[in-house]
Amino acid sequence: MSEKLKQPVAVLISGRGSNMGALIAASLDKDYPARIVTVISDKPDAKGLDHAREFGINAVAVPRADFDSKAAHEAAIIAAIDASGAKFVALAGYMRLLSGDFVNTYAGRMINIHPSLLPAFAGLATHERALATGCRVHGCTVHFVTEAMDEGPIIEQEAVRVEANDTPETLAARVLEAEHRIYPKALAMLASGQVRMGRGGQTRFAD
Repeated sequence: MSEKLKQPVAVLISGRGSNMGALIAASLDKDYPARIVTVISDKPDAKGLDHAREFGINAVAVPRADFDSKAAHEAAIIAAIDASGAKFVALAGYMRLLSGDFVNTYAGRMINIHPSLLPAFAGLATHERALATGCRVHGCTVHFVTEAMDEGPIIEQEAVRVEANDTPETLAARVLEAEHRIYPKALAMLASGQVRMGRGGQTRFAD
């Protein structure tokens, strides 16, 4: 597949961007339907920025501290996304809540990966909470981003068995491996038109 035919994607990060790395790796395949055209971080010291640059990807920091309001900060991020020509947005460890206006700008075109089998354990500390409640199965979810945190329509999930001797760290490591598998898969589904968010807020799969 020609690079020009691949759908352009912006990735938003706040840290090392391990899921960003998985998306970049997948996009290097000539048959993958998406290409990463820019990586944007709200933190100037995010390690993922340098990692993206190693692949020749435009990577920029838009620090929150440089703006006097959340609206102004989000407007700058939107401008950076639009300047890149990105059609889709993938959140990969972006640790800032997005406003309704931002979410609506990319409605049906923005996805996120979350380290639990949603709707269970929305929010933070998912691995600790899974262990505390005695779950035998944990996992990860890729979903469309909506105004309600971690409540968007689900695109893909993978379950991970919880072992008797698991700690939050060992469980997190195995869940992260699953994240790296399903996020590129879900982005490919979106970019190729195999999945979309319907008007009623449900996930729609192509026949």
